Order: sequence, then structure tokens, then C-alpha cells
Amino acid sequence: MPRLTLALRVLLPAFWLGALIAISFIEAPLKFQAPGITIPLGLGIGRLVFTALNVLGVVIAAVLTLASIRPRPGRLSAWLLGGVWAVLLVEMIVIRPPLNARTDLVIAGADPGQSPFHYLYIAADVVLMGLLVALVVVNARQVLARVVDVPSALAPSVER
Repeated sequence: MPRLTLALRVLLPAFWLGALIAISFIEAPLKFQAPGITIPLGLGIGRLVFTALNVLGVVIAAVLTLASIRPRPGRLSAWLLGGVWAVLLVEMIVIRPPLNARTDLVIAGADPGQSPFHYLYIAADVVLMGLLVALVVVNARQVLARVVDVPSALAPSVER
């Protein structure tokens, strides 16, 4: 079981990082360049996609938290995971509700003007990306340290 939990602690944040980059920084801006996509339609699709990304983030963060119980993570890994939770919760509780209200207005035909919340969401995603990269690196070092610590009796012998 410890190997599985260590593997999850490396692979899950790497997967989440890939999804975050693909959706937030590739799909979201390109969607509005597709033929026939109006601003209200693009915003409606974006709301669905970002809700799904947040749900995925909560599931991955929860599994990472459970995987970090045993074997205990290092202090840095625990702080990074706490930072991931903090950014995710800020996105979901503080930033997304005003963005959703603004999306409702645009879909209804109103022009609510510029909003700083899009920029806050982008900044939060950049911070989240940095935390996920750091989490992958820290946890990968833990995995590599375990591999190096394998007793020589268990390591395969090489005949010359």
C-alpha cells in the first residue's frame, strides 16, 4: 500500500496540472475563436467546464489528502497540499460566485462591463499550477529516496 500511496501523490497532481493547463490556458481562450460560438454560448460552456474542473480538483485533493495520511508526507508536502486546498477553496467560494453572476447577466443579454474576477481566477490558477508542480517534485523526490534506500539484498544482482 505505501507504494500505491506514493505513486498517487506523484501522479494525481501531475494529472491535475495537465487538466488545469489544458482547460484554463488552452481550451478557455480558444473556445471563443471557434466559428459560431457567441459570447453567451462560450460563457455557458465555460461555466460547465470549469465546474467540472473544480469537482475534479476537489476529488483529486481529497484523494491526495487520504494518500498523504500514510506514509506521512514531509512538512513541505503537507504545506503544499494545504496551499492547494486553500487556492481551490478561494476559487470555488470567493471567485466563482461573482463570475457565475456575471455570466448570468451576459447570457440574459446585459452588459455588466469589465470584471476583475477573471484576472483573479487566472492568477489563482497560476498559483495552483506552481503548487502542483512543487507537489509533484517534492513527492517524486520522496519516491526516488525510497527507491535508492532499497536494501541491496532485495535489489536484483547483476552478474558480470
